Amino acid sequence: MERFIDVPGGRLFAVGEGDGPPIVLAHAAIADLRAWDAMIPGLVGAGFRVVRYDYRAFGRSTTDDVDFSNRADLVAVLDAFGIERAALVGNSRGGQIAFDTAIEFPERVVAVVGVGAGLGGFDGEPTPEELAVFKAAEQTMSAAEPDLDAIADLAVRIWVDGPGQPPDRVDWAIRESVRAMCRPLGEPGRVRGRPIPLQPPANDRLSELRCPVLAVAGTLDVSDVVQTAQRLEAAAPNARAVVWPDVAHMIGMEAPDRLNALILDFLAPLRPWD
Repeated sequence: MERFIDVPGGRLFAVGEGDGPPIVLAHAAIADLRAWDAMIPGLVGAGFRVVRYDYRAFGRSTTDDVDFSNRADLVAVLDAFGIERAALVGNSRGGQIAFDTAIEFPERVVAVVGVGAGLGGFDGEPTPEELAVFKAAEQTMSAAEPDLDAIADLAVRIWVDGPGQPPDRVDWAIRESVRAMCRPLGEPGRVRGRPIPLQPPANDRLSELRCPVLAVAGTLDVSDVVQTAQRLEAAAPNARAVVWPDVAHMIGMEAPDRLNALILDFLAPLRPWD
């Protein structure tokens, strides 16, 4: 079921599939809801109702030049699909949004799975090599006339391949899919709005993150992602970190079946919640 959801100053595109306890998937900041395509059959086949959506200014969603809350938008998606409580699975920025939403709206969230997730207010310790990569990326993105192809290629090398990894490590089709999702995000004139951050940030409020949390990270990702998973395990009341040695940032695209199996095992004791 595809639908557009009106939110204050914007419009969100969302897709719902399957029946059963609801799971909401939140994508990374270099992608859109299509990044979850490979995982949908396994989750639906396991008896879940799976909802995914594009954030404002991503994919088919739009926004006016307004301040907005990504947490409120996620709750608006729940409301539009008639969902009282859901498990949230978030990749990268999507993980940060999921953690923030679980803190601000704990009654709406059953559990959170962070996949290469960010955590508001937490700064890891990048390696010197990563700092050099980030500096080069900043120069590319801040050029007077940004080269959209170069920006997309850089995103693929960092977030799909993994810093310092060979370009043939990941299937060509995955790299091209991310490039196709990422490139339009830098188009001139794209209205992005202004996300309102959670205050205080989640890193300072982990005692409030009381639902079960699974933090999945790959050692081929930037190092602060693994550090984020370890921070969650150490400080949130009911969190567990899983670190895989052979994946980078886009784990749901690289290893969809393995990630699905981990999610299903994690959520099994919580069913049913619909």
